[in-house]
Order: sequence, then structure tokens, then C-alpha cells
Amino acid sequence: MGKKRDGGGLTKAQQAAKFLGVSVLAGAVLAGIALPAAGALGLAAKGSVEGFDDIPSDLKAPPLSQRTVIQDANGGEIAKVYSRDRTVVDLKDMSPYIQKAIVAIEDARFYQHGAIDMKGILRAVNKNAQSGGVSEGASTLTQQYVKNVFIEEAGNDPDKVAQATQQTIGRKVKELKYAIQVEEELGKRRILQNYLNITFFGQQAYGVEAASQRYFSKHAKDLSLEESALLAGIVQSPTRYDPVNDPAEATRRRNTVLQRMADLKDVTQAQADAAAKRPIKLAVSRPKNGCITAANGAGFFCDYVREVFLNDKTFGKSHKARLKRWNQGGMTIRTTLDPQTQQSVQASMKKHVYDDDPVASAATIVEPGSGKILGMGQSRPYGFGKNETVMNLSVNHDMGGGAGYQPGSTFKPVVAAAALDQGISPYQEYSSPYRMQYPSPVQTCNGEWQGHDKTQNENKSEVGPYAMKEATAKSVNTYFVQLISDMGVCPAVKMAEKMGIQRADGTQLQEVPSMTLGVQEMSPLTMAGAYAAFANGGNYCTPIAIASITDPTGKPLPVPKTSCRRAMSDKTAKTINTLLKGVVEDGTGKEAGLDGRDSAGKTGTSDSRYAAWFVGYTPNAAGAVWVGDPMHKRKMFNISIGGNFHDKVYGADTPGPIWRDAMSGALANKPAPALPTVAIDDPDTDKGHGNDDGKGKGKPKHKPKPGQGDNKPGGGWHFPDILGGHNGGAW
Repeated sequence: MGKKRDGGGLTKAQQAAKFLGVSVLAGAVLAGIALPAAGALGLAAKGSVEGFDDIPSDLKAPPLSQRTVIQDANGGEIAKVYSRDRTVVDLKDMSPYIQKAIVAIEDARFYQHGAIDMKGILRAVNKNAQSGGVSEGASTLTQQYVKNVFIEEAGNDPDKVAQATQQTIGRKVKELKYAIQVEEELGKRRILQNYLNITFFGQQAYGVEAASQRYFSKHAKDLSLEESALLAGIVQSPTRYDPVNDPAEATRRRNTVLQRMADLKDVTQAQADAAAKRPIKLAVSRPKNGCITAANGAGFFCDYVREVFLNDKTFGKSHKARLKRWNQGGMTIRTTLDPQTQQSVQASMKKHVYDDDPVASAATIVEPGSGKILGMGQSRPYGFGKNETVMNLSVNHDMGGGAGYQPGSTFKPVVAAAALDQGISPYQEYSSPYRMQYPSPVQTCNGEWQGHDKTQNENKSEVGPYAMKEATAKSVNTYFVQLISDMGVCPAVKMAEKMGIQRADGTQLQEVPSMTLGVQEMSPLTMAGAYAAFANGGNYCTPIAIASITDPTGKPLPVPKTSCRRAMSDKTAKTINTLLKGVVEDGTGKEAGLDGRDSAGKTGTSDSRYAAWFVGYTPNAAGAVWVGDPMHKRKMFNISIGGNFHDKVYGADTPGPIWRDAMSGALANKPAPALPTVAIDDPDTDKGHGNDDGKGKGKPKHKPKPGQGDNKPGGGWHFPDILGGHNGGAW
């Protein structure tokens, strides 16, 4: 290897040889040339290189990561998401110029040598020795392709990427052995195609198709000579030769490629000279990656689709496997999002709640019977700036949402449905005083609840006795406290579970009588899905966001399907329809009523007005609207929302109109079927009020215990819609 210089160290020739010696020595080993077992490069040193024969001979190239396109229900693009922006194309869909340019500048003897170019190695060693540095490499396109496979396999793991790119003899020898396999199995054209699809061209573009789109906004098959030379020149150093940030340096590099092409007779000298005289003309398409690019507020739904993919075992047995598949990409995901509904949701949000208001709003609309999520949006835009958020306020915590919000009296129909399914008559009357203490003890699924909680109605004029229809229309707290206490908590818990109702924080529903007032935090998606069961004859269907998925080859992939189950009897569902139609016709929800079509729904306001709701439905759509402070700090008293001042916010005055306008636009020009109902006001429909004597007469089944309704010390008061309270009472 030559003598060392005076004072120690290697000569310039030895330094260059050391840098490229791996290629020389490994190539020599492959050629059967005997070499010393140990030398200046320490090839035989323990741990410095894997035994060549011990390296697995089968290179398993991972599928190339590509862009995934997320579409709405009509096939319109919502967003492109990718770990690496790449679109794999065949060689026939790449300009002949880019094929010739990349070979000319990266591996001019590509078609003459095998996996290893011994002549190129010796030439590089000699040239680098003469220059005293490293001015020329000797890796073939095949070797570069193998290296890129290692990098692709490493994904976004920084430790694995470092291992895939480390300058060690072991890695280089491994690369060389796999290069031989690739040459034997794929052939030159396939290797060139794979290389042009895998390599990095800067500006977040992987592969020539993505690069062509990024720099010139055209397909790779349409690249001109000078454009092809520019892209080919970038590969060696995407940062140094970046035409966006340093057009002068990129131009010099492009012209070097053009001259190399002329020298190799790929183009004439005249063609190369003419192309070199033309200035770089870019038509840059900026990277559009991720849900943040989605229009019409669909970024939150887009994020939800990703969460569904990562959490559903349909797409892989483990979270790690699902994440790998998502990052691999290349899919076309058709979702359930209806563009008309989504646009209407966002328009209503923009109209009623401003993005800089002290509170926010969120809404979700689902389709009864199919579970399809048709719209999902919120008032604060998707992003990281002021008055923006990436928290999806419509969904549960484990799907990218917050801890949820107390739904208030929108939970009362669930309790009513449980009571009706238990055989309690809608004519059941309760004394329903303005103010009362909870009856105690109350039966739960696992024993008895005993306590001293108290509650009261919104207005002092609300004093019973009331039957179920009027109590629902007026949202009488004390009626529903007496109802759940009489029935027991367990039927209400079971009904909620059958209707897909769960706490947004993932914990179990608390078996307490106060659940009738909606004191446990829910998400808008949960409430919309639950109310869809009323519209669907008592059948609950799990919400779904994904309609279909195809892989990069167009092959369909399995997707999760909605699962439907009977939550209540058909008669119960019809009775609830009747009750909730009364709410929008002449009850607390009049502001939410729809013109020209049947609708039903319920208002809700949480304890101390931290949240206000309207949840309602038609036969073909069910939606939930929430308004409040996502951080649960701002009470809605003396507050301006959407330019309107409120002494205190009700479920009817802000969520109701949002729901009305969102649903009106979503259902425009769509059928308006009638909601199935029963005639509760007709005594012949369900004889008897309270204790059924068969004659339409009777007395209230429940009589308040002594002290109920009295304002006595002890226990916490539920002050729904007023100023505080214990456990978040709501009206």
C-alpha cells in the first residue's frame, strides 16, 4: 500500500484508497483474487465486517412509500398524506431524456458492467489519489439503488437511517453482495426504473414523478432535455443543487450533465449547447402534505380517518404494523364524507361562531341506518396559529379529541327511551317540583346509590305534575330525576351502552342518578350516532368514516363495516320521535326547527353553562352541535358569540341555529320523509296515565319522599343552566 509519510499517517494515495478500498477489495473478493488476510484497511479485524458468506443472499425490497389520497364520498380529493412524497411510475412513463441523463451523470458504464464496475473503481482511486481528496465515487446505479432500499426500509427511524447510511466496510460489502443479486434478478431496465422511483430529488420529492411535479408541475414523461438534466444533477446533492434556493449552482450542475450526455453521444453537442443556453424555468408546486391542506374544514375529519386506520385491527394486528402500512401509503381512501354536508356544516359554523370567539363550536352529522359520517367540522380552523387547533372537538380522546363535554339535557331522551322500554308509560306523571332532593336509595346495576344531591328546574314557574311529553318539551329536570330514581339507574346505563354512548375520556359510565341530567362528558360524534338510532327505528349503527380503500395496484383492501344492533323497540323509537318533535315544534328547541321537513331534537346546557348543545335528526340525517370552551374554563354568561351578545347561553339560541342551518344545507334537494310517530295525546293509544287502570285514568306512580322539593341543608345542589351545582347538573 506504500510507505507512510514522515511523522506517520497515510499518503494521499492511501487516504483515497482507504475511502474507496471497500469497493476495490470487495470487488476483488468477488472476482476471486487472493488478497492478504489483513492489511491497512483491517478487513479481517474482528467485528469490522460481516463474513461475506454469512450475509443473507435474498434482498427483500420493501414496497416504496408513496402518497395516499384521501377522498370524499364523491371521489373529490380531501388531502394527500405521505411519509415520503412519491408516485411510482413505469419506465415507459419517464422521459427518455431523464433515463439517459441519470445514467450519464451517475453511472456512464451502467449498460457495460455488472453490479460492480471494476474499471470505474480503479479510475476513481487513481483520480482521487491525484487530487489528494475524494473527487469521484465509484458506486454503480445498482449499488446506489440497494443503498436506497436500506434507507427506505429504515423508514422514519433515525437510528435505522443512520445504520443504513453509515460509512463502514460491513455495510459496503453487504451493499455489494445484494447488488449482485439485483443485477441477476431484475436486469438493467428494471434496475433503472426502480432507481428513478426510489431516489431523492430534494424538496421532499422522492422519485422522478414527484420531482417532475414539484419543480415543473408536469408528469415525468413530459420532461424536456434541459429539465431532465436539471433533475439528474440534483441527485448527487439535493441541497447544494436545489434550483429553488440556488438556481445559479443548479444551472452549473445541469450544464455539466448536458455536456456529459453529449460526450456519451446521448444527444448531439448542438443539442446540449442549445439546452445549456436556456435559463431554468421552474413551475414549482409546493408540497401539500397532510390534513392541514384539506378544504372546507375537513382537516379534522381527515385526522379522524387516520386515527381509525391506526386503531382498527382490520388494517393490521398491531399498532406498529398499522403505522408501518400507513407510512408506506400508496392508497386511495374513499371516505363517507358528503361534500354538500361538509360545506354546509362549515358555512353554519362560520355564520354563528367566529374563530376568535372566546368559545368554540363543533358539529358532526351521521346517516341513520348506515353509520356513515357525512360531515364533521368546527369553528376554530385546523392549524397551529392563533385561534387555531389540531384537536378534533367532535370525537373521543383516544381518537384525537379532548375529554368531551357534558351533554346536559340532550341525555334525557336516552333515559326516556330506557323507561319506555321498561314498560313505563309516556303518560307517567311525577310531581316535578321546582326544586328537590334526589330520592335515595336508587337501584344501580351493582347495588344502590345513596346520596343527598339536589336539583332544580330552569324556571320557578316549572312546577308539575308533568307527564313525559310536556316534561321533555320543557326539559324539566325534576321530572327526569324522579323518573330515573323510580326506574333505577341500570336500565339507563344499559340503554346508553346499546346506543353506543360512552364517555369521551374512555372511562366507564358512572352509575349515578345525575346521569339523567347529562353530567358525564360525551363527544358530538357519540351523541349524533346515538340519536341516529331514534331515526332508525331503534336500531343503532356504529359510525364509520371509510367506505373503501385500494392499494397502489388498485386492489381493494378490507375496511371496517358498520355494525347495527337493536337498542330499543320500534314503538319506543316512535314514541321518542313524538316527544322530540314536540321539542322543536313548541318546546325549548323551536329555534332549531326545519322548514318543510320532519325533524326532532333536544337542547342541552351543562351545569354553570360550560357547554350548550343541540342534538337532533331527520329520517335521513342525525347531527350534534356543541358550543363551549374546549378547556372547560369559560362560562357562557355575558358573552359575545358570532357577533351576538348573550346574558347566558341556552342550547336553543346558539347550537340550535347552527344545527338548523347545517342540516338545511346538508339536506337541500334531498327527500323529506316523515318521522314515524305515535299519538301520545290520544288516550286510546296508551290507556292510562301513571298506574294503568285501563280507563285512561290513574295517579302518578311516584310520590316524592318527605323533604323532596324542600330547600334544606345538606348535599350539593344541581343548578343546571344557572350558577354552579354538584356533579354538573344540566337542564
